[in-house]
Amino acid sequence: MSTPLSVIFVWHMHQPWYKDPVKGEYALPWTYLHAVKDYYDMAAIVDDTPGARAVFNLVPSLLDQILDYAAGTAVDPWLMRGRMAPADMTEKDRLFVLENFFSANRQRLIEPNRRYLELLHLAGDGTRVRSRERHRLFSDQDLLDLQVWFFLAWTGEAARRRYPELKELVRKGRHFTEDDKALLFNRHADILNGIIPLYTKLQAEGKAELAVSPYYHPILPLLCDMKAASTAMPRVNLPAARFRHPEDARSQISRGIARFREIFGFAPVGMWPSEGSVSDEALAIIAGCGIRWIATDEEILARTLPGGLGPGRRDLYHPYTFRHGARELKAFFRDHLLSDLIGFTYSSWEPSRAVNDFMGRLRGIRDRVPGARVVPVILDGENAWEYYPDNGYDFLRGLYGATAAAQGIEAVTCSELLAREPERRVIEHIHPGSWINADYGIWVGHPEENQGWDYLERAREAAITASPLVADLMAVGGEWEGEGTDAERIARLVCTSLYAAEGSDWFWWYGDDHFSAHSDRFDRLFRKHLMNVYRLLDLDVPRELYEPIKKLTPAGLVREPAALITPSINGKVDDYFEWLAAGLFDLTKQASAMHAAESLLQSFFYGFDRDNLYIRLDSPSPFDRALLEGDALHLYLVAGSECRLDMTSAARTGELMVKGAKGWKKDRALCRWEIGRICEVAVPLGPLGLEPKGKLFAYVTLVREGEEFGRWPADSPLVLTYVGPDLDMENWLI
Repeated sequence: MSTPLSVIFVWHMHQPWYKDPVKGEYALPWTYLHAVKDYYDMAAIVDDTPGARAVFNLVPSLLDQILDYAAGTAVDPWLMRGRMAPADMTEKDRLFVLENFFSANRQRLIEPNRRYLELLHLAGDGTRVRSRERHRLFSDQDLLDLQVWFFLAWTGEAARRRYPELKELVRKGRHFTEDDKALLFNRHADILNGIIPLYTKLQAEGKAELAVSPYYHPILPLLCDMKAASTAMPRVNLPAARFRHPEDARSQISRGIARFREIFGFAPVGMWPSEGSVSDEALAIIAGCGIRWIATDEEILARTLPGGLGPGRRDLYHPYTFRHGARELKAFFRDHLLSDLIGFTYSSWEPSRAVNDFMGRLRGIRDRVPGARVVPVILDGENAWEYYPDNGYDFLRGLYGATAAAQGIEAVTCSELLAREPERRVIEHIHPGSWINADYGIWVGHPEENQGWDYLERAREAAITASPLVADLMAVGGEWEGEGTDAERIARLVCTSLYAAEGSDWFWWYGDDHFSAHSDRFDRLFRKHLMNVYRLLDLDVPRELYEPIKKLTPAGLVREPAALITPSINGKVDDYFEWLAAGLFDLTKQASAMHAAESLLQSFFYGFDRDNLYIRLDSPSPFDRALLEGDALHLYLVAGSECRLDMTSAARTGELMVKGAKGWKKDRALCRWEIGRICEVAVPLGPLGLEPKGKLFAYVTLVREGEEFGRWPADSPLVLTYVGPDLDMENWLI
């Protein structure tokens, strides 16, 4: 009988350190919300499904936050406003609720709940301007219903099934009472307090393996030596000060392991290095701290092996031994395609179809790749599920059940696989990089990111210069036993602030590759951690730390294109990378559009290859559901001439219209589009008459029943930059 193909599901659980080091309160509520929606659900689904196996990678700073909320000691302005009686609210409190309590996936968390959707419309579809205009329309009962629905919608499906009172609140739907709200928060307390015991139970029963990441989720290779970025990105612009502190990397790892052991009662043997970031030096330190296996991305392996992954990616499907001198570490490399199908594609499929497709792909690997041993599937354990019906409950149950029942395929944990006769595939050097593009471009290279690293280096140098105790602690990775003297306690707090500032999340939101409505709060938190270092040591806080690092851009502009792109025109996001290098406008920052259509468009992406202009339009809900029968989108493009493309859901191709002296006429250029979850468009470059370094003006209108119903932007077109066909593929924005 042939050896079955093993599949390993690794779910990485992580949230940034949201706790303000000065105020002691949480700047954002996502740890709480994901805890009651995802961290409990993910464990409960494995617990409830016969034959399920999974690996849960838990970041210690996330565990600290969960325990803070579970103990009732977390100070969170969102929770405070959620618990407050509407009659006791000031106008500021009411506005806070209206502007923040629609922060939920519209399609999956708001629209299925009729009362929640009614409240969204009453608030002006959640736009900040309309909320301020309409807050007086909200009665105390409306606000109470909104409080309950926000926290109820963010409650996981498995949690609802285990606590029938929550299902009853969903059934009730409206006219909630203060007692209903108290019941909801009481059940949330039960859920929060049940998270750590549930993961502990799964580990003890062998249904799950618990792994760890460095304490505050830093990019370890950049802590070890910033110059590691130059290997993966030879043309990168590095920070002025060379950050080179492998002792910090060692401390983040060893402190993380120690905290994990304190919480769960045993030492972890596995680690997902933050963002899958690896280098020879980082892996050697990880091995030296007692970790036996790590996981990272397939592209790292492809660039490590002299011949790449081989035909059919055959060399991907094996564990490897990384050897550095006398130290050894097992390594798994994630199947990028299968992981991204779960993360980005299957959420829009019927669950059984998605499971069947996934299992078919596993069988294809088993049958097509001789000797394939293991398929690692690794992704975030929380972010995908808000896009799935019922928080992914049916999909995950089906996925675990199918792998348990399949002939010739088995789900295992990493340690289970390694406990068998190991395969000795040895690598003595690993390509330095992360799961994103096999480099570190998300976290270093942009002026904002480099500025953050320079501030961090200066704060660290100031701390060890001012305090011999801090210098000693940083040198040895910190001694965290006991309270000690006041001076020792302060030194520990200084080290904690520095380690927290080394977290990857602050640098994720700097630069132009990601955007968030809350990026200013991430910026502020990062600078507050550094300010705290100076304040604890009675040093003057540098004036620069009072100035935002995150720069303001022209209204709505998030970034310009960083590289050529060729996305698939299919009305959906196929994977994380498809539009990552595209230019981006946040249309919610533009002046309002007209009438009720104003909330239809949310984002405008654009990019080029050598033949086409590509545009992607995003709506808060699936695009095809936001349009009515007969609606038409008109895309206007103005460069050498004025062009127009008329798009409907009923068609997928059409000729470009060009404006001449006698009006609009058809050009032979055939354009393609697809209106699905998103709207994607391909327009041939020829008719646009663009020159390299030229500008292209663009706007979109919605025509309904023959009348213009909406326009984005309302006042003036977007200004798009066309660099030309030689846009640098190694641009630091990637």
